[in-house]
Amino acid sequence: MAMQFYTSPEQIMRDRAEFARKNISRGRNVVVLSCADGVLLVAENVSSALHKVYELYDRIGFAAVGKYNEFENLRTAGVRMADLRGYSYDRRDVNAASLAKAYAQTLGAIFSEQTKPFEVEICVAGVGASPDGDELYRLTFDGSINDEPGYLAMGGDAEHLVEVLSEGHDSEAPLADAFALALRALSHGGSNGTPRELTTDVLEVAVLERARPGRAFRRIEGLALDALMPRDEAEPDLDPDEVLGDEPGDDADTPDKGEKPQPSE
Repeated sequence: MAMQFYTSPEQIMRDRAEFARKNISRGRNVVVLSCADGVLLVAENVSSALHKVYELYDRIGFAAVGKYNEFENLRTAGVRMADLRGYSYDRRDVNAASLAKAYAQTLGAIFSEQTKPFEVEICVAGVGASPDGDELYRLTFDGSINDEPGYLAMGGDAEHLVEVLSEGHDSEAPLADAFALALRALSHGGSNGTPRELTTDVLEVAVLERARPGRAFRRIEGLALDALMPRDEAEPDLDPDEVLGDEPGDDADTPDKGEKPQPSE
């Protein structure tokens, strides 16, 4: 008869937590923060097909780090739950708090009952009528839920990112300033203390627009994302006249308005 080795429940929980933290720390960072125009979600993501930022419902967004197939299962379940509740009752009955609580129950059950916990950390964000009404919930692998005060960071460098965000966050700042702060936080942690250079190819950006009726989620990509990226100081600003060119029919020798043409000799 084989001998059964005894392991205390405390040790089992510690091993599961260490396993999940170690693998989550390898993931790329995500920043979510509230601003005057809505709730901004910015993630480091080298893939253009596998997203880390999604829409859950009309005015609710979702962001995650960790193992893709696991947080994708959570996202799909959240979308189905939100759709079912909105269809059965009213769309106004679906809010970020209820979805976050459901996620907490699911993650807590998986962590305590399954052999392997989910290697994920997720955020459920809801945009309100004003920055004070925004909801940001951060959920960890063990089902712990935290109501964050206007900003949060997830990933391997979350602690350092939160320090940068806490120093410069302003809930009344416009979208461009909020994105600049998020980019500065994500750029933190380069070699020799120098900021990393992040380009649009490795950024996934979305916003829950406060003033947008109905579905507030909008992805920022292409030219819209290029316009938010910081410009090089040595790069001259474009002159609208140079971009548009002269009006049709204009000629350099044409006299200005109000100036009488000189008679030809």
